[in-house]
Amino acid sequence: MTTLEVSVHDRIDEIPAATWDACAAPEAVGGGRPRDPFTTHRFLKALEDSRSVGGRSGWQPRHLSVQMGGQTIAVAPLYAKSHSHGEYIFDWSWANAWERAGGRYYPKLQMAVPFTPVTGRRFLCRPGHEDMGRAALVQAAVKIASDNDLSSVHVTFCDAEEAEAGEAMGLLSRASQQYHWEDGGYRNFAGFLSALSSRKRKTIRREREEAQGFGGEIVALTGKAIEKRHWDAMWRFYQDTGARKWGQPYLPRAFFELAAERLTDDCLLILAERQGHPVAGAWNFVGRDTLFGRYWGATEHIPFMHFELCYYQAIDWALAHGLTRVEAGAQGEHKIARGYKPVMCHSLHWIGDERFRDAIADYLERERASVDEEIEVLTSLGPFRREVHEEQD
Repeated sequence: MTTLEVSVHDRIDEIPAATWDACAAPEAVGGGRPRDPFTTHRFLKALEDSRSVGGRSGWQPRHLSVQMGGQTIAVAPLYAKSHSHGEYIFDWSWANAWERAGGRYYPKLQMAVPFTPVTGRRFLCRPGHEDMGRAALVQAAVKIASDNDLSSVHVTFCDAEEAEAGEAMGLLSRASQQYHWEDGGYRNFAGFLSALSSRKRKTIRREREEAQGFGGEIVALTGKAIEKRHWDAMWRFYQDTGARKWGQPYLPRAFFELAAERLTDDCLLILAERQGHPVAGAWNFVGRDTLFGRYWGATEHIPFMHFELCYYQAIDWALAHGLTRVEAGAQGEHKIARGYKPVMCHSLHWIGDERFRDAIADYLERERASVDEEIEVLTSLGPFRREVHEEQD
C-alpha cells in the first residue's frame, strides 16, 4: 500500500525551489520557460517577500506538499482568505447569502495565484503522479477546511483537465469566460489583419496609426534591457490604474523591486516613450507559448494607446517570438473587435454545508448554460471574415 504524507507550509521558503518547480513547471527543468511563470517558486516567493500576501493582506499562505517515499510528488499554492478581493472568480453573492442565513463564509481556502486571473495548473504534480497527487491535494484541502470549520475551498483558474478531474472527485465545477487571442497561422500582424473583415481591418489600422503618432517611440523590453527607470515608470502607471479600478492597488512597491531583481526574464514591458520618458506602458509575463498581459497605465491620455500597447503590440511580439496565444487579462468585451475570442475558464469549489452546496450547485448549472450561450453569441459577433472570398482592401 502506497503511503502519502501531506504537509502544510506557512511560507513557500519551507519548500526548496527545485523541489517546488519540479512539480510546478516540470517542462522547464533543465532550461526553457515554464508553461506560465505564476506558479513558479520565484513568483510566489516574490509575493511573500514583498508582503503582497501574508500579514494583513487577507491572503495567508497555507501551501501544500505531498511526499511519497521521501520524494515530493505534488504541491499547491493555498491561502486562507478573510475576503474575496483579488480573485476574479466572484463569490461575493455566495458570501452574502450564507451570512444572511446565519453562516460564516470567511475564512475560506483559496488554491490560486493571488491577484492573477490566468488559467494554469493548480494541482502541481510531478509527471506520472497526476492522479495520486491531485487526489491527495484535494483531500488535504478539504480536511483542513473541515477540521477548522471553514466554509469552503476554491480552486480558481485551473485548467480544463484539472476541472474535469476535480469534478470527478466531487467538487463543483464553475464556468466563466475571458478573451484570448490565438495564432491562426498568421506569421505576422498583416497576416492576422487579413483574417478580419474589411471594416475591422480599417478600424485597427486607424487606431494603430493614431496611437503611434503620439510623438515618440514604442519599445519592447525584457531581461537586462529593463532598467530601473522603466520599473519606476511602470510603478507610476500601476498606481494610477490600480487606484481607479480597485481603490487601492494590490501589489506594493516592494514587489516591483523584487521583480526587477528576480523576474526580469519572465517579464516583457512595452512602453511608449517620448524623448526617453515613458508616458504609457504595459507589463506582460512570458510563458512557454503564451504572452500574459497583466498591468497597464499611462500618465496622459493618448487615443487608442491602451489598445496599441496591450493588444496590438502584444500580438506583434507574440508572433515575432513564436508564441501562439495572448491572454490580455480579465473581462473586456471590447477585446472582441480587436481579434480576441471568448474562451471558457474553469474553477472548482467545495462547500461544507450540504444545503448551501446544493443551492450553489443549482446556481452553477444555470450559470454555465448562460456562459455557454454568451460565448456562442459573442463568437458569432467577432471581427473575422465570414467568407473566404470576401472583398479585400
